[in-house]
Amino acid sequence: MEKLLHGMRAAAEPTRLRLLALCGQGELTVSELKQILGQSQPRVSRHLKLLVEAGLLERYREGTWAFYRLAEHEPGAALARRLVEMIPDRDPLLIRDLERLDDVKQARAERAAAFFRRNAAEWDEIRRLHVDDAKVEEALLSLLPVDTVWDHIDIGTGTGRILEVVGGQVGRAVGIDLSREMLAVARANLERSSSGNCHVRHGDMNQIPQPAESFDIATLHLALHYAEDPRIAIAEAARVLRPGGRLIVVDFAPHHEEHLVSEHAHRWLGFTDEEVARWCELAHLVPGKPIHLPGKPLTVCLWPAYRPAEASVAATG
Repeated sequence: MEKLLHGMRAAAEPTRLRLLALCGQGELTVSELKQILGQSQPRVSRHLKLLVEAGLLERYREGTWAFYRLAEHEPGAALARRLVEMIPDRDPLLIRDLERLDDVKQARAERAAAFFRRNAAEWDEIRRLHVDDAKVEEALLSLLPVDTVWDHIDIGTGTGRILEVVGGQVGRAVGIDLSREMLAVARANLERSSSGNCHVRHGDMNQIPQPAESFDIATLHLALHYAEDPRIAIAEAARVLRPGGRLIVVDFAPHHEEHLVSEHAHRWLGFTDEEVARWCELAHLVPGKPIHLPGKPLTVCLWPAYRPAEASVAATG
């Protein structure tokens, strides 16, 4: 009862209700919220602090930036969602806030597009070496659950494409990546595709910033070849899987395109089925049947692995 009253008291103020409504639309920084509300940063920060303390909002640090969104795990998460649903859609103040929010999202999209243009040539060069992305995504979807909703983590999410692909089927999805520039691209892409149940976080595949046993599906999509130690990355992915969950690694078979190491920062020239199976077994996962998609010259492989429903995955070492 006390937690409910605390949440209701925290929300019972016009600016804080506006903040809840805005954060219900996606992740926003203090500076973005300041721009939308037309209030000073200290005032906005003070309101946000109260909402976080009441469990209505969650705060995530990403370098020098802090992002706020509606709580998902805090005790006040259900109350926060209900309050946002109750705010009148035609409220003049809310309409103006949402118009300014559109401006903020447009600015994000423009920054993301500029980054993409600067790097498009590099990505296009790699894409020309392997099978079409649509075929890879089709194969990935064939390994995902049917007629059920799951929680998904995409490790090394890049542009957030895999989150877009699964967004309509998951309960929630989180993408992690070390590149803040790529996270900005992913956020813009997810906003454009209205994937409100998906969000991204800054994080290392070797130390995933998520609790153990918190996801049903984990994907490593063309990310493992960047890992210093693939065994650790797979073990960390296994750690965040719930019993009965599955990991899907998508990467290249062994190849001789050495320029991908010297020019594109790849750490490994592909992996064999046996290597990936051994790393999965060390992480207490049961390897499934691989899928091979030959390209010229790169073959894309999909390696599924499953966490037994009754077993407990050991922590990474």
